[in-house]
Amino acid sequence: MYKEPYSFNIGRFMDEKRFEKIKIFAEDIPTPCLIIDLDTIRNKYLELQATMPNYKVFYAVKANPMDEVILLLAGLGSNFDLASRYELDQMLRLGIEPSRLSFGNTIKKPEDIKYFHDKGVDFFATDSMIDLENLAKYAPGSKILFRILTEGTGADWPLSRKFGSHPDTIYHLILKAASMNLQPWGISFHVGSQQRDIGQWDDAIARCKYLFDAVAEEGIELQMINIGGGFPANYVDPTFSIEEYATEIQRFIQEDFGENLPDIILEPGRSLVADAGVIVSEVVNISRKSKNNLYQWVYLDIGKFGGLIETIDESIKFPIFFPQIGMAEEIILAGPTCDSMDILYEHFHYRMPEGTVPGDKVYIFTTGAYTQSYSSVNFNGFPPLKAVIYKEL
Repeated sequence: MYKEPYSFNIGRFMDEKRFEKIKIFAEDIPTPCLIIDLDTIRNKYLELQATMPNYKVFYAVKANPMDEVILLLAGLGSNFDLASRYELDQMLRLGIEPSRLSFGNTIKKPEDIKYFHDKGVDFFATDSMIDLENLAKYAPGSKILFRILTEGTGADWPLSRKFGSHPDTIYHLILKAASMNLQPWGISFHVGSQQRDIGQWDDAIARCKYLFDAVAEEGIELQMINIGGGFPANYVDPTFSIEEYATEIQRFIQEDFGENLPDIILEPGRSLVADAGVIVSEVVNISRKSKNNLYQWVYLDIGKFGGLIETIDESIKFPIFFPQIGMAEEIILAGPTCDSMDILYEHFHYRMPEGTVPGDKVYIFTTGAYTQSYSSVNFNGFPPLKAVIYKEL
């Protein structure tokens, strides 16, 4: 257990002057609340664009679907990857052209395929025969990306097993699509969210090259690779910079494809919006289960069901700041609901200053992605996580 002065390096996660302004902005907002700084998103997008200038961005809307975020990215030139017809309705309501949209979810109903196609979207992903047949029937002539299976090794939030198929299966799907009034357009993959092993892209790109060559022997010329997301946000565990990711990924593509480079698209979500978010929470209770218990339990007014679902298995370790002063004590963190699963961190011990009491504010950084969009509708009666856009006072 720590018995040294509590310290937290705010500057590692946000400009300290900016944070002080956000604290003042949030003073009268009931907790829990997510504060989103659009300037950070703008800077992240421009940074990604500068490091990968020849690649098209399709922002993964599911990461943070706030209207203000979508409109900002649209104004910067982003395209958008969608997971449902409800996201499509939002894009159309905001005036986003169908030509800037893709339906990247491989799990979709026939009526949803038709809905997208009728609205003017002709860019889809698939990984199975039944879905391919539905695309041929309800979205004839569309451009199809075929998603290959990846392991997700090295990712804090893996996406393996559920999505994609083995390259041999994908090979046969591509050949089938060519005879079904569809356009076999390219290969897609996702190496896992918050992927720390840049080499995972090397393996996936090599599989793409294999498929490009294999189907070319059958007269099918693929045009594109979707290298997905997986780029880093700034959590407790450090990562390489986006420049290092970009340099290595572009080297992998060059090594495999040489001068015959396909079109490349990206699907960033977390890396664009996570660092822009600060959740303002409050300590509800502090207790020790017995007089000999080593760690105190600290209960916040936000938990797994209120927006921090990615703490499952302690996968994503959010930077958490207690502004009080005192000696540091290791704690167990939990949420407010009547569910024993609602424990945030029991094995990875955060530190809290001993002077902290119920009612004190707590600030959770890097929470702009997969928090509000993951929060439950009415579990235990708690409303979904409120989110507001930071505005200069």
